[in-house]
Amino acid sequence: MSNSNTEFFEALRMLEKEKGIPIDYLMERIKAAIAIAVRRDYGAKDNVQVVMDPENNEFSVSLLKKVVEQVNDPDTELTVEEARRYSKKAKVDDTVEIQLETKQFGRIAAQTAKHVIRQGIREAERGQQLVELQRRNQELVTAVVTNVDPKTGAATVEIGRSATMLPVSEQIEGEVIREGDHIKVYVVDVREGDKGPRVLISRTHPGLVKRLFEMEVPEIFNGIVEIKAISREAGSRTKIAVMSHDENVDAVGACIGARGTRVANIVEELGGEKIDIIEYSDDPKEFIAAALAPARVVRVEIEDEKVRSCRARVPDSQLSLAIGNKGQNARLAAKLTGWKIDIRPESGYFGEDMTGESEE
Repeated sequence: MSNSNTEFFEALRMLEKEKGIPIDYLMERIKAAIAIAVRRDYGAKDNVQVVMDPENNEFSVSLLKKVVEQVNDPDTELTVEEARRYSKKAKVDDTVEIQLETKQFGRIAAQTAKHVIRQGIREAERGQQLVELQRRNQELVTAVVTNVDPKTGAATVEIGRSATMLPVSEQIEGEVIREGDHIKVYVVDVREGDKGPRVLISRTHPGLVKRLFEMEVPEIFNGIVEIKAISREAGSRTKIAVMSHDENVDAVGACIGARGTRVANIVEELGGEKIDIIEYSDDPKEFIAAALAPARVVRVEIEDEKVRSCRARVPDSQLSLAIGNKGQNARLAAKLTGWKIDIRPESGYFGEDMTGESEE
């Protein structure tokens, strides 16, 4: 038996070397599988002993049975007469070791080793996938659409070697995604799941616009221009507040680009979504006035600094522009600045009832 045992342990060592799976881990799994097989074939309880000692090339499988005068459980007990077949000096209360032929467990050992290796490789790949995806967390990635569910509209996409789902709720309203399309998505989060990494992706997240500007505007990428805030209603309009850390660089101009090329590329990527680029200011009045663009603001009155509420006066003719379609402009300005903005006409006479109140 020792020769085949030598071969067995050599095979395990080779697996450790080639597949990087520790020999101790492999042996533990093989021992457990053999113990299960013995219990199944011999009706054994917890009296199975599997010994694996690679240093001495020892591999043995045995049943441990107690010597008794009267057998109640033949799986775990035997008489003195039976015991003396295995040990000539056996007496009552001794424990006798009954060696089983290890050859018959060779197949189980080989199958278990294969299973452990497959599982180990899967786990290693999963771990690599998770690390790879976590590197892309909160980044912009290009995904390939592999399938679109005709009922729900949810798209299955591939990011590297991982497949994930882009639900309709995270797609830009009105955009048509087709199988085979290459689309840019924002990785919102990467979580470890039972069946591998779970990736949450989005095309509606403000982070998508932020990353697109970083890609398109070198001044943002290298930190000269900083994005201070973004508010977005995907597929319709985004407001982005920027500031320059270099007095010679115009933050808004850098984002728009020569003849509007930079912002035009981003608008195209977002399927025509309108983008308002606003100069950030530490002065709330200035920032709120800028945030209500394209409307011109005459003045901003701070009503309550604690709850961050204010009133913005606009020319009478620009009241509806400041409020926007279904209140969108006022809503996005409030989200961008973090202030509750009550929009009123400059005259204060007509349209007093038309308030453009917007919650943060």
